[in-house]
Amino acid sequence: MTFVSPTATPEQRLNALGICLPKAAPTPIGSFRNLRRQGNCIYVSGQGPIREDGTLMRGKVGGDVSAEEARDHARLVALNILAVLREELGSLDEIGGVVKLLGLVNAEPDFEAHPQVIDGASELLHQVFGEEGVHARSSFGVGSLPNRITVEIEAIFELAQKG
Repeated sequence: MTFVSPTATPEQRLNALGICLPKAAPTPIGSFRNLRRQGNCIYVSGQGPIREDGTLMRGKVGGDVSAEEARDHARLVALNILAVLREELGSLDEIGGVVKLLGLVNAEPDFEAHPQVIDGASELLHQVFGEEGVHARSSFGVGSLPNRITVEIEAIFELAQKG
């Protein structure tokens, strides 16, 4: 396990952990934007598990997709959320912390491990933002998601205090 100083900035943590963000944020698939600022908060629209080459991670969790695979997909979603933030702000060091995540899992009706799936995103955000990355969260299963993706996550962040 890589040691990262508790005083490291989010960008320093990314580098120390060897985490590479997508070069560009995913393009919204509807009539909305990836994020909106309101006061000291940034609201990131629901993001999905899309690779840089455009490949979508699809399927039903608890059916043709395992909980472990979906957990990796949730981590990918967190990377895409961070790419949205960096594209808008120029640096993740502009973020003061993670306020809340809402995680949706495209799951079979009897699937029960929704929190463990969304932990893939939560744990990455904790690594990148340290204690300020520990957040409130809801996670639940849904009957379907756009383009049959496995996971969708929306997020609320607070901006860093200046001065």
